[in-house]
Amino acid sequence: MGVTEEASRVWTVPNIISVVRLAGVPLFLWLVLGPEADAWALVVLMVAGFTDYLDGWLARRLDQFSKLGEILDPVADRLYILAVVIGLYLRDIIPWWVALALPLRDLLLWGLVPILRTRGFSALPVHFLGKAATFNLLYAFPLLLLGEGDGIVANLARTFGWAFAWWGIGLYWWAGVLYAWQVRTLLRDTPRRTSSAADHG
Repeated sequence: MGVTEEASRVWTVPNIISVVRLAGVPLFLWLVLGPEADAWALVVLMVAGFTDYLDGWLARRLDQFSKLGEILDPVADRLYILAVVIGLYLRDIIPWWVALALPLRDLLLWGLVPILRTRGFSALPVHFLGKAATFNLLYAFPLLLLGEGDGIVANLARTFGWAFAWWGIGLYWWAGVLYAWQVRTLLRDTPRRTSSAADHG
């Protein structure tokens, strides 16, 4: 692949959308923890959720898949989940165990990356269960934020928010267990990558 083609696979429309979505992470944290502008924070989360779908759809529609896009999409998802967890915990909207459970799962999976690299892989492909977990969590957190307050709307948002949160946390850890099982299978079935192969990879 030439330099021009490599560059075209970096500056794709889906990748640009993913970069813009990443820029929303610090913006969300500032809105929630600074002025506590919850309405604008909800808008940021809704835009992030829509662009999460949009960049994947455009990648398929425009045939603009790239290695960078495969990295940016899950990284953006994880950073949004981490940012929302931190923000909602510091606002006393979610308990400490929720704030700990989600980053802990990601930390355990990141610990598997050095093992994957011994077999020539940098990451495992995202599977449907992991995307379903992220989908539930990205619905749960805006509803929990909307549930701060009194009245019927707040009560309904809080109820549905926790329903999505329970499903999301369960699926998130279930997906993590499946990822770990994939790594175990990969270690068993794939020979260790030699140093010479790594030099030419």
